[in-house]
Amino acid sequence: MAAELQVQVFGTKKSKETRAAERFFKERKVKIHFVDLKERPIAKGELQRFVQKFGLNALLDLSGKAYEQSNLAYLRTTEEGVIQKVMETPELLRLPLVRGGKTLTVGEDPAGWKAMLDG
Repeated sequence: MAAELQVQVFGTKKSKETRAAERFFKERKVKIHFVDLKERPIAKGELQRFVQKFGLNALLDLSGKAYEQSNLAYLRTTEEGVIQKVMETPELLRLPLVRGGKTLTVGEDPAGWKAMLDG
């Protein structure tokens, strides 16, 4: 049954957490659809799914260099504005964003990834 599972991994090739997710699923022979956010921004609808589940702040890498440089902490902007910025600057996200079926995870989350396989 698990052999049919396919996961979508949104991340960047430079992100060690993204590579950890890829390795996790490859070791378990799960088909991965990798979306390199450096080459293609995440679709707004896809991003909304993660925002609805975790809230926008949970998706942001608040301790990252990109966040610091973006001045997002100081900008008065709407959630819409932040979403637009995230789509333009994927480094603002806690990567990877992983979707397996209806299960979503943010960041390096082996327990969440395992739940996708068990689900």
